[in-house]
Amino acid sequence: MPRVALATYDPGTEPNKDRDLPVLVRALNEAGVTAEAVVWDDAGVDWAAYDLVLIRSTWDYSWRAAEFTAWAERCAKVTRLANPASVVRWNTDKRYLGDLAAAGVPVVPTRYLAPGDPLGPDVLPERGEYVVKPTSGAGARYAARYTPDGRDDAVRHLARLREEGLTAMVQPYVRSIDAVGERALQYFGGRLLHASRKRAVLAPGTAFDADKVAHPGLEPWLPTAAETALAARALAAVPDASGLLYARVDLVDGDDGAPLVLELELVEPNLFLFLHPESVRQVVASVTAALA
Repeated sequence: MPRVALATYDPGTEPNKDRDLPVLVRALNEAGVTAEAVVWDDAGVDWAAYDLVLIRSTWDYSWRAAEFTAWAERCAKVTRLANPASVVRWNTDKRYLGDLAAAGVPVVPTRYLAPGDPLGPDVLPERGEYVVKPTSGAGARYAARYTPDGRDDAVRHLARLREEGLTAMVQPYVRSIDAVGERALQYFGGRLLHASRKRAVLAPGTAFDADKVAHPGLEPWLPTAAETALAARALAAVPDASGLLYARVDLVDGDDGAPLVLELELVEPNLFLFLHPESVRQVVASVTAALA
């Protein structure tokens, strides 16, 4: 039988936070695939022993993105990796939003500040709320929402990112998130799997290094035609998109009500199968088709 490794993180003494992981392992095994959850940075794993390595919940990668992308490239040399290593490297740095914008995809406007860039007076907006976060992050890690009155706190935030060698990104806070929320369109095997909506993650006044609830108020969502059309444009602009097995497109509404791409999750997006159990069958079918 074909062998599949579902790459995850090492939770230590705590339970694994990926609620979908045991569901997928069981469903794949029931479908005739030998599947097991494997920790991505376990030095003792022989990745060549698997016919497919499916990146699922490597949720500690953003703390050591260079190490993770190097692992992905080594793994891809000995077996099939989904998503491909080139896509992983491109997507682990949120400067990919600039590539999408250059391709004509509507995205949330973003400026970047590398560790060596000067902290000039024009770095932070003078009007309106804005968000500061690192270009390599997950679950709102090191992200915070500021008003112009909070400039001193934002500058300290930027300084902390610089100290840790992280490139910062500054975006206007999209006000529709508070009212409409953020939508996640999930794709698997080139088809829409399902969609979900969550409420605002960043509350005003929450410190950048405080723990945050990554998916507050999560609920099923029926995507609009405009949302699916934008998701298709974003995915078409991904380099080496032909090798994609899965994707999640996170959308918000701009001031004019039209959707914008907030993020494109091509590495280890939470599938939210616990919210959409009917989607397990499509995921299993897509994985077995990839093996064939």
